[in-house]
Amino acid sequence: MRWIIAFAYLLMPGLALAQSPFSEPQTPGESNVLPAELEGIDIQDHSGTIVPADVALVDEAGNPVHLGDFLGHGRPVAVQLAYFQCPMLCTLVLNAFVTGAKPLSWVPGRDYDVVTVSFDPRDTPQLAAEKKATYVASLGKPGSEAGWHFLTGTESEVRRLADALGFKYRWVPDQKEFAHAAGMFVLTPQGKVSRTLYGVEFPTKDLRLSLVEAGEGKLGSPLDKVLLYCFQYDAKAHKYVMVAMNVMKVGGLLTMLALGGFLALLWSRERHRPRHAV
Repeated sequence: MRWIIAFAYLLMPGLALAQSPFSEPQTPGESNVLPAELEGIDIQDHSGTIVPADVALVDEAGNPVHLGDFLGHGRPVAVQLAYFQCPMLCTLVLNAFVTGAKPLSWVPGRDYDVVTVSFDPRDTPQLAAEKKATYVASLGKPGSEAGWHFLTGTESEVRRLADALGFKYRWVPDQKEFAHAAGMFVLTPQGKVSRTLYGVEFPTKDLRLSLVEAGEGKLGSPLDKVLLYCFQYDAKAHKYVMVAMNVMKVGGLLTMLALGGFLALLWSRERHRPRHAV
């Protein structure tokens, strides 16, 4: 039952975990109410960090690969750390990604890539292949099997990646489970952490904007670029929020363009109007 209590703490709206950079300072004499399982468990914002491309992993077919094999293709990369025998939280994270990504017109492997890495050294390529089949089918985008990779690795290698991303987790012997927080990461094509998304909900808007942002201008339509200008990521709210000043600027520009177009139309009509002799 203790892991259920810990899970509830992880999902409480607005709760920042023990060592979170977004947490509110405790008042003097206030006791730490977090269960022991959550001590030191966190997802920290490591934006700007370059992940180690030489992390050695194994793909779902049992082939040795490196993290760098999935970088450098000119596409942003969505990364989840999730172990394949997780009883609840990892499933929620992966399901949330599918829910957020399904409405997008983009396809993994064509527009962006997805890398799901297990942090449980007991997970096997066979389990990875089964998870991949399940979630690729759930996403329902033909061709995405080429761009969504389920990987396993040794504890030391996966820990290197987790530390670079800011993902803190720990094995709890009494429960025979891992204690970890919920979230995912969006990398630039070069492997730099562009955005950290927290929780077990990844709204399509936030996922779209984070991928456009990480894509460095190579992903998304001109409208997406305008939306990214009007919305900025709020680290405290853990979501993209509207920037009123930028919206006003865009609105003012559109108004000027519309007025200019209207005046040009009037001028054109006046110019081509027949002149009657007096």
